Amino acid sequence: MTPIDRAKNWLNLPFDAETQKAVQQLIKNDRETLNDAFYKELEFGTGGMRGVLGVGTNRINAYTLGRATQGLANYLNHCFGSDPIAVVIAFDCRHQSEELSRLVSEIFSANGIQVYLFSALRTTPELSFAVRHLGAHAGIVLTASHNPPEYNGYKVYWKDGGQIVPPQDQEIIDYIGKVDYSDIQFKGGNTGIQLIDKEVDEAFFKASVAHGRLGKGDRNAFSLVFTPIHGTSITAIPQVFEMAGYTQVHIVEEQAVIDPNFSTVKSPNPEEHEALKMALSLAEKKKADMVIGTDPDSDRLGVAVRDLKGEMLLLNGNQTMVVLTEYLLQHHQKEGLNGNEFIASTIVSTPLLRKMAEAYKVHYHETLTGFKWIGKLINDHPELRFLGGGEESYGYLVGDFVRDKDAVTASLLAAEIAAELKAKGQTLLSYLIKCFVTYGCYQERLVSITKKGQSGAQEIEAMMQRFRAHPPEIIADERVLFTEDYLTQTKTDQLSKEQFAIDLPKADVFILETEKGSRIAARPSGTEPKIKFYFSVNEPLHSAADYTMVKDRLETRIDRLIEALEIS
Repeated sequence: MTPIDRAKNWLNLPFDAETQKAVQQLIKNDRETLNDAFYKELEFGTGGMRGVLGVGTNRINAYTLGRATQGLANYLNHCFGSDPIAVVIAFDCRHQSEELSRLVSEIFSANGIQVYLFSALRTTPELSFAVRHLGAHAGIVLTASHNPPEYNGYKVYWKDGGQIVPPQDQEIIDYIGKVDYSDIQFKGGNTGIQLIDKEVDEAFFKASVAHGRLGKGDRNAFSLVFTPIHGTSITAIPQVFEMAGYTQVHIVEEQAVIDPNFSTVKSPNPEEHEALKMALSLAEKKKADMVIGTDPDSDRLGVAVRDLKGEMLLLNGNQTMVVLTEYLLQHHQKEGLNGNEFIASTIVSTPLLRKMAEAYKVHYHETLTGFKWIGKLINDHPELRFLGGGEESYGYLVGDFVRDKDAVTASLLAAEIAAELKAKGQTLLSYLIKCFVTYGCYQERLVSITKKGQSGAQEIEAMMQRFRAHPPEIIADERVLFTEDYLTQTKTDQLSKEQFAIDLPKADVFILETEKGSRIAARPSGTEPKIKFYFSVNEPLHSAADYTMVKDRLETRIDRLIEALEIS
């Protein structure tokens, strides 16, 4: 079916008059937007269902979310039969999040499903926590994470508190595929919808403090600046820090205001230096020890610390993950590790975590990109205790009381580590460098290329096909030893051409590994119109005094690899 054919279907019932009018305007005046809005159906990716707000099958609106919700309701009723079924629903600060959360709640209610709806915006980790805390069968959060203001989204969680994974994800997609827009039961009323807030908040805060308050520093002497970048963290992180005993938490007041346009930043993404510019400025005025910034739904955190010159330095996601994991391993080693513990990361994140697991004699598991896979690992290995894990995209999870990345607890743990180090006359950066001396110095970089719309999606697909069909033999004087193709689930020795099976689900990821240990991964984003290239290089670091020199050398290696691949 062509985009115009799909659009014409929206000119009739069950679509309301306002929607029909908007579609008619697109047909008459804006065929380019119409084609993008109707050329496909929104799909579940690594982060759920996410897209631009507006009319169309490829947009977030009452009908696309209504269809997804009706399909999920049908699936839940199929799975649990006549048993009482409950779902928890949360929403973030974005345009229409609150209205869409009410609409979704009413559809569940109309299908005989009990709804626990947060009375106001809440963080994604609290939603994950609430699913198990309330004994619900599923959860949904209306969010588009760190995407631009015109986006919204719909993350689905299962009864374990983790995002949906096989087989539930495909089964739910199949159920959604059977739903016609006319099948959506929109009118559920308020019956079966219970508002929740303080009781769940307090339980979540207490659990966060119990898992993250591990340090032995002077919390009164430690100063930090925090920004929620206009998002949901304002409902949790200041409260958790206060409960943990911190008295010098300076909030960027301009960014504590809920603002779906994220007016003070170009992008509400703590991975980017610009998003933390106001926080860094406040840190200089307050002479703060640390800056923490979180994305709109509070599952990612950016951390800035004092560098060797006393200036604020933004750590990347891999570096933050290394620091948090090393500290957790040290902490649990003092309590007594017995070999039944594990840490986890993803195939595009730093390889350093594998070395850490070997050093502490704990299990290490590596997953596909997307934190849902780490949540699945916790379920798949009940015989093992999950200590912590993360991914390069600034997400981290401490313990298993939440089953998705959790910027609330991770922020507390980062402050705990820094406060303890400050009491010893050390810094978070010196702690990271010590890790590099122990395990090797790793430097990583992400290059993202945006390709919007249908033509952009085709360009990204073509780029991946070329990368697979013609992988380079040598990159910047480094011979390629192995390639890993997660679509075919094969690892190939490029010298002998011997192939090995990859024991992970299929995914559109292709990785090169060179003789010097450099790794280059390419994958289309599951939540944004981007293709991403992940670079990781390393070499031994014999002394902390050599760190700057070695780091600069590794950065130059990455520059040469990027230049050789002609992707910048």
